[in-house]
Amino acid sequence: MSDALRVMLEKIEQLSIKEKTLAAHCLLTAMDTKIDSNVESEWLKLAESRSAELESCSVNSISWDEIEKDLK
Repeated sequence: MSDALRVMLEKIEQLSIKEKTLAAHCLLTAMDTKIDSNVESEWLKLAESRSAELESCSVNSISWDEIEKDLK
């Protein structure tokens, strides 16, 4: 794991839900060099929808600690 990724993961809990959503969107779009504007628009709608669900507490979030345990 690179130092950059390690720092990002250590700091992720300090981000708001909207910032986490934006970061996820940026990471996903950075993986694809060919951008389809319709796909990007749909991802943004989905990210905003999921953010709204988290903010309204209609879904439960999972802590990084829980995710990290599942990765080990």
